[in-house]
Amino acid sequence: MDLKQIYSSIIMEHSNNSEHKHELEHATHNERGHNPSCGDDIQLHLNIDGDIIKEAAFTGHGCAISQASTSLLCELIEGKTIEEARLACQKFIGMITGDEDDMDELEDILGDAVALQNISVMPQRVKCAVLAWHTLSDMLEK
Repeated sequence: MDLKQIYSSIIMEHSNNSEHKHELEHATHNERGHNPSCGDDIQLHLNIDGDIIKEAAFTGHGCAISQASTSLLCELIEGKTIEEARLACQKFIGMITGDEDDMDELEDILGDAVALQNISVMPQRVKCAVLAWHTLSDMLEK
């Protein structure tokens, strides 16, 4: 199986069967992300204890890219510090916009979320891919 097939499988798995797509009953933080140009609309839910993101979940709807990206974000940030989550947002957005290209570093920081790297060549899908990451970034700045 080549890398493109693996990445496609990761995206489809997270889009269709995310274990993170549910209400988070004891969320300490909630933030809505909306892309009016395509209708993607998510609600990001976090349970933060001190400086650690204990749980992450999301609700909402959108295209396969936005749903997979949100699911990958939730999977990545659980158990991370707020600072690690901020760095992941910065690196992911940089990867999608073409400002970050050190794949070894990106894989270390983003894990499976690098599966969305090729979205950078589809300008109409960039907003879908970064919606959750901007939403998280906004939430952590408050």
